[in-house]
Amino acid sequence: MRRDPRVTAFIDGRAPFARPILRHLRKVIHAGGGAELEEDIKWGMPAFVHHGKIVCGLGAFKAHCALWFRDGKAVVGDKPAAAMGQFGRITSVDDLPPAATIEAYVAKAIQRIDASSSIGAQQLAGKTQRRRSTARV
Repeated sequence: MRRDPRVTAFIDGRAPFARPILRHLRKVIHAGGGAELEEDIKWGMPAFVHHGKIVCGLGAFKAHCALWFRDGKAVVGDKPAAAMGQFGRITSVDDLPPAATIEAYVAKAIQRIDASSSIGAQQLAGKTQRRRSTARV
């Protein structure tokens, strides 16, 4: 787990209502993501990255926060109609599902990244092997 000081600065610079939400989410995301999960800033907001691929991200706005997942529908399911992310407008920690549920979503998102990386590597290996077998001598 690598914490990025820019994420700390982002959280500290948000509205007072948002700070406890963002700190809680940061802690829970790290708990679900394990040692290889890294923090970054993407599009001006905190993102959590696994092997260079975004797992999830946080947003903070005037009156609400947001948590979103890469391939969110596959990870979390259908989202509320309002607001960015899969959990609608988050205005307090009470608006969030239990920590264990978020940790499970993080783990699922990481598994999907690992699976897609594995499939991509297999496809690349297959293309390379096909090129060799069809190459002219």
